[in-house]
Amino acid sequence: MSRIHKNQKGIRTAGDVKRFLTGWCIWLAATVAVQAGTEFQGVRLWAAPDHTRIVFDTSGPVEHDLFALDNPHRLVIDVNEATAAESMLVKPAVGGLVTGVRTAINKPGVLRIVLELKQSVKPRSFNLTPNDRYGHRLVVDLYEQDAQAPVKKVVATRPAALRDLVIAIDAGHGGDDPGAIGRRGTREKDVVLSIARRLADLIAAEPGMRPVLVREGDYYIGLRQRIEKARKSGADLFISIHADGFRDHRASGSSVYVLSRRGASSEMARVLAAKENAADLAGGVSLDDKDELLREVLLDLSQTATLEASFEVAGNMLGELKRIGKTHKRSVQQAGFLVLKSPDIPSILVETAFITNPTEENRLRNTQHQQKLATAMLRGIKDYFGKHPLPGTHGLARQYVVKSGDTLSHIAERHQVSLTTLRGYNELKSDTLRVGDKLQIPPTRGS
Repeated sequence: MSRIHKNQKGIRTAGDVKRFLTGWCIWLAATVAVQAGTEFQGVRLWAAPDHTRIVFDTSGPVEHDLFALDNPHRLVIDVNEATAAESMLVKPAVGGLVTGVRTAINKPGVLRIVLELKQSVKPRSFNLTPNDRYGHRLVVDLYEQDAQAPVKKVVATRPAALRDLVIAIDAGHGGDDPGAIGRRGTREKDVVLSIARRLADLIAAEPGMRPVLVREGDYYIGLRQRIEKARKSGADLFISIHADGFRDHRASGSSVYVLSRRGASSEMARVLAAKENAADLAGGVSLDDKDELLREVLLDLSQTATLEASFEVAGNMLGELKRIGKTHKRSVQQAGFLVLKSPDIPSILVETAFITNPTEENRLRNTQHQQKLATAMLRGIKDYFGKHPLPGTHGLARQYVVKSGDTLSHIAERHQVSLTTLRGYNELKSDTLRVGDKLQIPPTRGS
C-alpha cells in the first residue's frame, strides 16, 4: 500500500486526496459555471426629453431583478450568473436621469449594477434579441416619477385668435437604432436629423407657420409615441424623414409614401377596439359616446379626408424633389408604415435617397444638398396649404400679380395689411410698381 506524505495542503491519506479532488472539482465547476454565464460587455445611454434609455450589450439573454432605493435615488439591477467586462468599468455612460453607473459582485454568481439617479423614476426593462447590427441587449427605460397628467382642453367662450400652421417633423430612427448605414459609415439617423433641423429652421422663418421637431436629438422614440407627440402639439401635417437602404448599391432616388388603404383599415379596427377611443381622433369629434356603427362611420370619414390630404401633399412634395434629383418611383407610393397611421393628421414619409448608394451617400453628407432637400419639402408644404388654407389659421403668404392701375397703397388696403408691412415684406426700396410685378402678400395676423 502506497503511502502519501503530508504536504503543504495538509493531505495525509488517500481519503484526503479524494476529498480534496472532490472539493476542487466542485470549485472548478462553480468557476466554469460563472465564466459560462452572461457577460455584460458594454453600456450605452440615450437621453430623450421624456425618458432615459440605458442599453446593456450582453453575451446572451438575462434574467434579472430590478428595484429602486432612496436617499440617494438609485436603481439596482441584480443578474444571476453574470460578469462585467472591463469595458463596463472604464467609462460608464451618464446623462439624462442617470448620474453614474456602478457594477459589483453582490454575492457569489450575482452581478449587481447600480444606476445612480437624479430623482425617483418609473423603470421598464426588457430583453432584445440579436439583429444584423447588435447582439443580445438588456434595455432599461427610465421615466420621471412625477410626470404630469395631460391637461384637459378648455373650450373657449370667445372666438379663438388665429394660429400658426403646425408642421411636425419626424427624423427617423435615433439612439440605439442608427437606421441604414452607407459604405462610408454615414448613419441614416444623423443625416435625417440634420435635414429635419434645416426644414424646421425654414418653417420657423415663414410667417404663419411653426415647426415641431418630434426627435430633437440622438435618442429613440417609439413609433406610436411619435404620432402622439405630433397630436399633442396640434400638428396640421406630419412629415417623417428617412434615407432608404438596399442590398443592391445601385438602387437610387427619392420616394414619398402615404398610408395604404389596407393599413388604414387595420388601424381603424385597432382604434375602434382600443380604450383610448375617447381621444378626439375623428376630426375633433369624440368617439367615446357614440355607438359602434356611428364611431366607425365618423372615423372612416376622418381617415378618408386625411388620406386625400396626405396624397395631395405627397404629390406636391414628390414634384419638388424631382426638381433637384432623381426619384425612385414616378408616383406617390403607399405602404403600412406605422408613423403614417394617425387618422386625424395628414401624414407623409419621405425617403430622401438611398444611403447605400455611394453617390447618393455623398450627396446626403453634403450640407448644401441637405438644404436643397429641406427647401424642396418646404415648397411642397406651401404648395398644399396655399391652395387649402385651414380655418382658424393665419394662412400663408399669397402671391399677387400687379395689374394696370394698381398702387402699392391700394394693394395693401385691399389685402388688409399695412403699407409698411407690405413694403418691408417684399423688400421694396420704392413704391413704384410695374404691371406684371409679383408681390408676396403676408399672412393676416390675429389680434
